[in-house]
Amino acid sequence: MGSFNRLTYHIVFGTKYRKPTIREEIQERLYEYIGGTLRAKNGHLIQIGGVEDHLHLLAGLSPALAVSEVIRDVKANSSKWMKEERLVGGFEWQKGFGAFTVSYDRIDAIRKYIRNQKEHHRTKTFQEEYIDFLERHDIEFRLDHLFEDEHHG
Repeated sequence: MGSFNRLTYHIVFGTKYRKPTIREEIQERLYEYIGGTLRAKNGHLIQIGGVEDHLHLLAGLSPALAVSEVIRDVKANSSKWMKEERLVGGFEWQKGFGAFTVSYDRIDAIRKYIRNQKEHHRTKTFQEEYIDFLERHDIEFRLDHLFEDEHHG
């Protein structure tokens, strides 16, 4: 029998210091670039969205690659591209990320959630949303380490 898989992840990461640098006029080009990076890693973008200080990816990833490796490349390549295109001066992503597995029957709900980011963040900050994700997935964390890149260099 062959091997069959469908590995879908909801991935979340922010800009360094949560700076509001992903302006609306560059979002679409950035999202297309990230989609291309995922395809180059044998993955595929199902949905992408966010606001000025973070983004959400719903993506199918290859079982042959580590999730952390794919996200590292997405962040490094897109950051480099943003600088080369002079879209944002001194652009950087935060050091870490959140990645959560998504059951096939939850894909539509997560797509809708990602599409509604602007509405969602009228009442909730990225930090509040991120903490909710960690708690909902029963992930232990220390609040003082969660966004530590804003305290150092």
